[in-house]
Amino acid sequence: MNIHEYQAKKLLAQFGAPVSKGEPVLALADIDKAIAALPGPVYVVKSQIHAGGRGKGKFKELGQDAKGGVRVSFSADEAKANAEEMFGKTLVTQQTGPAGKQVNRLYIEDGADIETELYLSILVDRETSQVSFVASTEGGMDIEAVAHDTPEKIHTIGIDALTGITADDVAKLNTAFELTGDAAKDGETLFPILYNAFVESDMSLLEINPLVTLKDGHLKVLDAKVSFDGNAMFRHPEIAELRDETEEDEKEIEASRHDLAYIALDGDIGCMVNGAGLAMATMDIIKLYGAEPANFLDVGGGATTEKVTAAFKIITSDPNVKGILVNIFGGIMRCDVIAEGVVQAIKEVGLEVPLVVRLEGTKVKEGKDIINNSGLNVIAADDLDDAAQKIVKAVKG
Repeated sequence: MNIHEYQAKKLLAQFGAPVSKGEPVLALADIDKAIAALPGPVYVVKSQIHAGGRGKGKFKELGQDAKGGVRVSFSADEAKANAEEMFGKTLVTQQTGPAGKQVNRLYIEDGADIETELYLSILVDRETSQVSFVASTEGGMDIEAVAHDTPEKIHTIGIDALTGITADDVAKLNTAFELTGDAAKDGETLFPILYNAFVESDMSLLEINPLVTLKDGHLKVLDAKVSFDGNAMFRHPEIAELRDETEEDEKEIEASRHDLAYIALDGDIGCMVNGAGLAMATMDIIKLYGAEPANFLDVGGGATTEKVTAAFKIITSDPNVKGILVNIFGGIMRCDVIAEGVVQAIKEVGLEVPLVVRLEGTKVKEGKDIINNSGLNVIAADDLDDAAQKIVKAVKG
């Protein structure tokens, strides 16, 4: 689960991290009040969308010459004009894709007197199975480009889960950031704060780009991107309430309500499978035969007829889907339950695209009988290779 920058900063401030004073704008009527609450005379107006690259982004409605989604304003009037121009517009960045995202929230923040910009993130390092800091002196830049062009400028410091962050770890971070004086002293306080916030809040990513040193020598969190482990949100109802569903795909939201693993993709063949590994194999073989998957949808090992019905409805609600492949290997999941769900869903929502069904495993005979006796126009497949070829052929004609 992702949250907005202003929400992330409020959370980090609760742990004691230094952030600039700022006010969220959730409606045009909030702009004057937000500006009046800040000292000025410099204001930073920030678009709040779940995507990076906002500063370099462009608003669809304003043309290529328009300023980006993060704007420094040198008076209250300029801040108001920028906020009014940005609110409700569609911001396109490298991470949004060409469709962009509508800016329904802004964050107006007090300006900062910046000396240097640094990059910091905390994540779970899969290679070491540790929570790790990623540190670089190249803040404010595309970290992927830094990693490609100057990998020596990126430092990874793993934290032992048994000891937590230690003075030695902090010293390594200060060295990686080339911090001295007051900034280094701030690091001794800040880095443990950020580590504790990450662990205690069940974050999966905390990215601060940039973390800045100010001209007075102190550190400040100038930006914050936070993602949480969705499976842990039952422990944090106060964080779960921060979810902004307008930033998410409607089909993914509906899938989460039925405890389905669903991710929308850019292709035209919908996939219903049971098991993440089988989903990956199914998508791979679709691509092998020259087509593209429209989604990743895993109904899991204990799906009911109702869940399968919901899954089928989600797939068919995508206008890009030109064909559907149901690929089930029944272990815990029974093939007859899948078949009943597919038949029920088709009777409820109809079937306007080709459907290929491959069933194997527990109760496979009963599942195939349900499909074959349904009277529906379903293409049967003997194995995964056969299924993939048939659905690609049906879609491509």
